[in-house]
Amino acid sequence: MFNPLQQGIQQHIRRYDSSFKLRAVHAIGGGCISRAMRFDGSTCSYFVKLNAIEHADMFAAEAEGLQELAWARAVRVPGLVCQGVEGDTAFLVCEWLNFSSGSGNAAMLLGRQLAQLHRCRQEDFGWRRDNTIGATPQINTPDPDWCDFWREHRLGFQLHLGAQNGLSSRLIDKGERLMAALDGLLAGHQPQASLLHGDLWGGNWAVDDAGAPVLFDPAVYYGDREADIAMTELFGGFPEAFYAAYRESWPLDDGYPLRRTLYNLYHILNHFNLFGGAYAAQAEAMMDRLLAEAG
Repeated sequence: MFNPLQQGIQQHIRRYDSSFKLRAVHAIGGGCISRAMRFDGSTCSYFVKLNAIEHADMFAAEAEGLQELAWARAVRVPGLVCQGVEGDTAFLVCEWLNFSSGSGNAAMLLGRQLAQLHRCRQEDFGWRRDNTIGATPQINTPDPDWCDFWREHRLGFQLHLGAQNGLSSRLIDKGERLMAALDGLLAGHQPQASLLHGDLWGGNWAVDDAGAPVLFDPAVYYGDREADIAMTELFGGFPEAFYAAYRESWPLDDGYPLRRTLYNLYHILNHFNLFGGAYAAQAEAMMDRLLAEAG
């Protein structure tokens, strides 16, 4: 009834849940990087992500990211079951969560809980391992200096990829000028190395059937908390109740609107590297804004 891959993943799940017996498999739409399925048993279900074997390390990093967020005990994340390789396929298995339509109360709670997550800190910026932002490698080599970290491992890395992916020499030149101006743009801003979700757009949070917010698909590292908040304002934004609750719990520093553009430039460059198209023009407009501010 089930193919060898599905039967193999069932055996991996049984090491966590010895009573699990696969009854049905359902494909889930919505992902643009990995395939997703629901594995149904007699008494419970599991969420399963699948990708080619060369993406096994991406799933290993995601599993560690979920564990890091769970360790913080601030915001709910799906419980990790197992991760590994079966045949020529990489897989990641988490608990299955039923999501509801949500409410303003859930958005408000998420704002408070995200502020609590950001209070989990370490000494250096970065993380103990690299991971991915979408399907793009994300370099997390620890650095005690936030400006240097952002210049080398965020903007510099994306610009290097952009040069390989057809980003114009004009934009590369502007990007290099911007990296040279970062010390001035970030002058006086001394953020703490906060635990970040790292890929916090509106599609990576939901509300469970008890009304609690849930975060998933992380790109974890320790950085300026404003980088998480900035990304929430991309691609449609979050409910206003979320921002009000976050600011009440931990007000943002002066100068955030300018840094929001700087931090979101990383994601727009990444979208160019993943999808091309109009993201180049959006990235250039952001660079122009930042270079004008730098003087």
